[in-house]
Amino acid sequence: MVATPTEQRVWQRYSRRERWTRFVLLLLVVAVLSWAARDVDIFWPWVWDAPAQIYSLADRMWPPDPRRLGEIVEALVETVHIATLATFSTIFVALPIAYLAAQNTTPNRACLWFARFVLVASRSVNTIIWALLFVAIFGPGVLAGILAIMCRSIGFVGKLMGEAIEEIDRRPVEAMEAVGASRPKVILYAVVPQVVPAFFAVIILRWDINIRESTVLGLVGAGGIGVILQGAIDTFAWPTVATILCGIVILVLLGEVLTGWLRSRVL
Repeated sequence: MVATPTEQRVWQRYSRRERWTRFVLLLLVVAVLSWAARDVDIFWPWVWDAPAQIYSLADRMWPPDPRRLGEIVEALVETVHIATLATFSTIFVALPIAYLAAQNTTPNRACLWFARFVLVASRSVNTIIWALLFVAIFGPGVLAGILAIMCRSIGFVGKLMGEAIEEIDRRPVEAMEAVGASRPKVILYAVVPQVVPAFFAVIILRWDINIRESTVLGLVGAGGIGVILQGAIDTFAWPTVATILCGIVILVLLGEVLTGWLRSRVL
C-alpha cells in the first residue's frame, strides 16, 4: 500500500525545538555584540577617514630608507638573541613545573595545584606587561626582555609538556616501579624517552613565537628592534619605519622556514 502525500514524513535537519533554540541563541549573540559595540567609544569620522590616512602613511613610508640598515640588522640579531636565550632559559623552569602539573607524575594535590597556578599566571599576563614589570625592576635593556619572554613562555611550554606527560604509556613506568627503580630513574628511563619528540616540537614552536614577540619588546624599553622602531615613529622617520618593518617581516619568514625545517627533522 502506497502512502499518500499527506502521510509522507518530510525530513528536516532540525526539529522545531532545535530551530527555536538556535534562534534564541542567535538573538543572544546579537544582543551581546550590540551591547559590546555600544560601550566601545569609537569616533566614527576617524574610521571613515582611515583609508585616506592609510594611503597618506604608505606614501610617506615609500621608498624605504636604507641608510640605517646596518643598525637595523644589528637590532634584529639582538632580537633573535633575546628569543633564543629566553626559550633556552624557559626549559629549566617549565619542565619541572610540567612534571608537577601532570596528574600521573605529581607527588600530591598541593604540588598539582601550585604548578597549575604558575602555568595559568604565566599565560594570563601578556608579554608586554611582563616587560613593563621587569623594566621597572631591572631598568631598560635586553635582560628585561629576556625575563619577560621567559615568564610568558613558561605557561605555554609547561602546559603542553604537562599534557604530553599525562598521555604517556604507563606500562614502562609501572615496570620500572615494580623492580624497585628510584623515582629519578623512572623519570629518566620511562617518562623522558616518551616525551622527547613532543619536547622538541614544543620548544621549536615556542622559539618561533618568541621571535615574533621579541620584535615589540623595544616599544617599552626591553631591547630588540622595537627600540629603533619606536624612535623612528616618535621622530616621524617613516621611510626608516618602512625599512624596519621590512626587516621584521623577513626575520619572521626566515624563522618560519627554519622552524619548519627543524620540526620536519625532529618529528
